[in-house]
Amino acid sequence: MRRPTTSTCRRQSLVRQRPARGRAGASEPHSCRIALKFLVAVPCVSAQNTGLGTPLQLVQPEGQSAPPPLITLQDALERARRLDAQFQSAIADAQIARQDRVQAKSSLLPSVSHTTQYLGTQGNGFAPSGRFVTNDGVHVYRSWGVVHQELSPNTVLMTGYRRAQAAEALSNAKVEIAQRGLAVTVTKNYYALVISQRKYATAQQAAQQAMRFLEISQQAERVGQVAHSDVVKAEIQYEQQKQTYQESMLAMENARLNLAVLLFPALNENFTVVDDLDSAQTLPPFPDIRTMAERENPDLRVASEALRQANLDVRGAQNAFLPSLVLDGNYGIEANAFALHSKIAAAPQYGPLPNVGYSITANLTLPVWDWGTRRSKLRQAQTREQQARVQLTQAQRQIVSNLYSFYNEALAARAAVDGLRHAADLAAESLRLINLRYQAGESTALEVVDAQNTLVQMRNAYDDAQSRYRVALATLQTVTGNF
Repeated sequence: MRRPTTSTCRRQSLVRQRPARGRAGASEPHSCRIALKFLVAVPCVSAQNTGLGTPLQLVQPEGQSAPPPLITLQDALERARRLDAQFQSAIADAQIARQDRVQAKSSLLPSVSHTTQYLGTQGNGFAPSGRFVTNDGVHVYRSWGVVHQELSPNTVLMTGYRRAQAAEALSNAKVEIAQRGLAVTVTKNYYALVISQRKYATAQQAAQQAMRFLEISQQAERVGQVAHSDVVKAEIQYEQQKQTYQESMLAMENARLNLAVLLFPALNENFTVVDDLDSAQTLPPFPDIRTMAERENPDLRVASEALRQANLDVRGAQNAFLPSLVLDGNYGIEANAFALHSKIAAAPQYGPLPNVGYSITANLTLPVWDWGTRRSKLRQAQTREQQARVQLTQAQRQIVSNLYSFYNEALAARAAVDGLRHAADLAAESLRLINLRYQAGESTALEVVDAQNTLVQMRNAYDDAQSRYRVALATLQTVTGNF
């Protein structure tokens, strides 16, 4: 009869466990594996089911009574965007910058307002103007519609508006940076949980194998086939694997807590994740990656827009040396009675006259001397502009460096996945053969223990390599955008 493959045995060992709270489990590398998304439940296994002694009792948050939701990586990213404070802060900054741009555009246009005033002056008994000579009567009423327009160099050249546009573009680029950084964080935590569940299943199976080896060695000792030292070695191996099993439970619980913090507004561990590590996307060729990095990199946009802001600050400081013109147009009444027609207190002989009219005020301001303040502000703006240029060139170098570094990391991770998949299969076959040799009296207990440890190491290394490749792709996409 054909012996089941390692992956089949591993999944069967998980199926025998009782379900609890929808924990997701592991899969085993094998050449015949079907690359599909699947979900495996990994509960806290009882001592009666595994024979591993009293299980580790961990303190856990109270879960919800509803069925656990199935969360894919894309679901996790969407949930994290709604809850992450840093990402939401970047969105708020972008919205504020957009309103700044709207306000800057409005400041270029004339403003219209209305004002109503009453001026009462104490009379002197002789002159109709009263005691204040600036008024032409003891009662003065003003009701004006005012059109105000500032024609400064910054207004004419739209310096403030263009700077607000640059600030908005910079804020939008920072949103993209925050989103890509959050994607890396979520990807790490998501696959950390998947890998911890795989390692939990590996540790459980390794402990069961160590327990079976202990039973075999005890039986062989009773019939005089092996020395007592083999039993001691087997018992030490069993205790070590049982401890590893309990540590894997703790690691899985911590990984679940870390992901839950990112995904739920209230801490909730009642969810399941999808183990899709076997369906990772293909790494594009480097020329395509370089093209995407040149076109879609937000760090470069941030540095470029910061330089654009600095250039506009210099222009604004230079505009301060130029004259400015302010125009005010008034339409309404300024009379001794609040009416369309009335007598003028200072000239009643003319009878009622129309009160409604207009006036225009033009105010030209020419800067002359301010003890070097404007010159100092210009030098400050020029210094900031120079610093922005340095930051832009550094950002360009750093982006190119990250592009090569992240792409090479993805290449190395992909190669590790291919190599460790085969190594894990070889380790499983090696353990099977050494167990057969030990039962036939042709192998030592040390060889069995070494084969068990090697299998655990290869399985865990393969799982880590798959997670490493996924994280490497997410990190590369911080430079290139999605591909």
